[in-house]
Amino acid sequence: MPRQISYRWRLRELMAARGMFTVAELLPHLSERGITLSSSQVHRLVSGIPERLSLPVLATLCDILDCTPTDLIATSAQNLPARRAAGDEVPINLAARRPTRVRLTPEG
Repeated sequence: MPRQISYRWRLRELMAARGMFTVAELLPHLSERGITLSSSQVHRLVSGIPERLSLPVLATLCDILDCTPTDLIATSAQNLPARRAAGDEVPINLAARRPTRVRLTPEG
């Protein structure tokens, strides 16, 4: 059965829980640990959901926020309904597919 995997990026939540509310407050912590990112890069990291993230940046964020990657990235998975196989035949209701005949009546 196919599964749909989703995740939630919780960086902003964890920052707020530790009293950091702006990107400017996170930048010095990153540079102290050898991560050099521009303020716009950090802003995108905080406000958006990253598609790609390097392991050194992830490890540094976990160190700064005193958390684990599991705290930072909340994942969930759910089963999707099974799709019909190509060989599965479903009876076709031809009456529903045929157009109804139009009846013309004289105006008057």
